[in-house]
This record gives sequence, C-alpha cells and structure tokens, in this order.
Amino acid sequence: MEFLTGFSAVVAVLAVAVAAFALLEVRQLRVGSGDDLPGDVVGLRGEVAALRAEAAGALRHLAVVRYDAFEEMGGRLSWSLALLDDGGDGVVLTSIRGRNEARTYAKSVTSWRSDQELSPEEDEAIAHAKP
Repeated sequence: MEFLTGFSAVVAVLAVAVAAFALLEVRQLRVGSGDDLPGDVVGLRGEVAALRAEAAGALRHLAVVRYDAFEEMGGRLSWSLALLDDGGDGVVLTSIRGRNEARTYAKSVTSWRSDQELSPEEDEAIAHAKP
C-alpha cells in the first residue's frame, strides 16, 4: 500500500478539514434552533390529539353494495350505502329500484349493528365499511 504524496495528500487533508467544519456547523444549527422545540412539540401533540378526537366522529367508513332487487330488473340499480364513524355508528341508506318506483330506506347503526332488521345487502355494506 502506498501513502498519499504531494497533491493527493493536500486534497485528502482539505477534505477532512471541510468535513470537520461541516460537522461543527450542523451541531450549531441543531443547538441553535432546538431551543423552541419542546414548546412546539407539546403544542403539536395537543393539536394532533384534538384532530384525532374530531376525526373519530367523522363518517369516514363507507361502502356501497349494488344489486338487482327484482329478477325482472337488470343493471344493478338498487343499492345499499353504509356511512359509519370509527366506532361503527352511523346509518345505512338503501334505495330499491322497481319498474315503476324507487323506495329509499334509512336505518341507524350503532357499534356496527342495527336494532332494525337489515337486508343481506345492508349487512354486506356494513361489513365492507368495517376496517
């Protein structure tokens, strides 16, 4: 193995000096800007906790099941839509399309279940909405 001589040695020493200088600058940046960090972190944690609590009540679990309610009707024009929050509370909306009319139903859901009797399609919509 051959030692560095001449120009190569100067470049190597210069590279080490630049790296040491950069390391010192980075350490000063961390110390200088870190003084306000603890207060900011506590404030951000509070904001994140408030947003999580607010989002828990949002209807963000949804699923749609489309189907043919009657054999003579095609096109899957009937549907059931589950709109639920994180706790499984919300509503299931169902629209049944017939040849001459359409009927719409709303059934409340609590903890992923309903006190009212659900159709298989409504059960399926709730199951698909559940995370």
